[in-house]
Parts: sequence; structure tokens; C-alpha cells
Amino acid sequence: MKTVTEIARRFNISADTIRHYTKIGLLCPDRNQSNGYRLYGIEHERRLRFLLSARKLGFSLKDIREILEMSDSGDTPCPLVRKLIDRRVEAIREEMRDAQMLMVRMELASRDWHQLPDQTPSGESICHLIETWDNTQSVGDHDV
Repeated sequence: MKTVTEIARRFNISADTIRHYTKIGLLCPDRNQSNGYRLYGIEHERRLRFLLSARKLGFSLKDIREILEMSDSGDTPCPLVRKLIDRRVEAIREEMRDAQMLMVRMELASRDWHQLPDQTPSGESICHLIETWDNTQSVGDHDV
């Protein structure tokens, strides 16, 4: 059995991470009767290894809880895991498309702004670069 600090060192994560997972019920360690310390055994290490792997794959703590509950009840979580990861992959694809479009807009603005002079703010203008930039331009209107 290992303490919070020992298990954290073993997995190269912070003790606070272990404490958080314990607090939210993803890990349920035993207690040392003499000093009240939480003690983590082999089964906790397996569960933590699973939890860390799932996090690296992008599963949320809510997803992980659902997977663990299903597994703990004796049901296979594999169909759920497939559904969750497919949903996450599509969300990441959409975020990447949005980020790509943002990058193109930023590059266009940067290119356009390098051709414009600086202006002192007035009572009617804060920064003419942003205020006059035509954000209605479509990406295809410019050669990037």
C-alpha cells in the first residue's frame, strides 16, 4: 500500500491530482486506522493507470466516471468508449477547422495591417486597424 505522495511519484503526477481524483470519487483508497492516511494498493494503481490513459486520449472526467461505473457494474464499456471517442474526434475536427479559419483571418489581417500607417486614438476610434478591417471578407478572397 502506498500513500498519496508515493503513488503520485510512481505515476509522475502531483499529489493534488491524486487527491482530486479521490475527492470526486474516481479513486477510493483505504484508510490507515492509526493515522488516517489514504492508502493506495495495486487495484488503485490499475484504476489510476486507466484514468491517466483515458485523460491522454481526451476523455473528460465525466466520461471516465461513466466508463468506470459501467465497468464496475460488470457491463462492458467498450461500445460507450467507441461512441465517446468518435464524438470527441468530430469535436476536435471542428475545433481544428475553426482554428484554421481563425489563423487565415489573422494572417490576412496581419498582412493588410502592415501596409497601413499607425493612427493616434481619437474620441471616435480606439484602433483603426481593427475597426476598419473588413471581417466580412471570405478566406477565398485573398491569396495567403
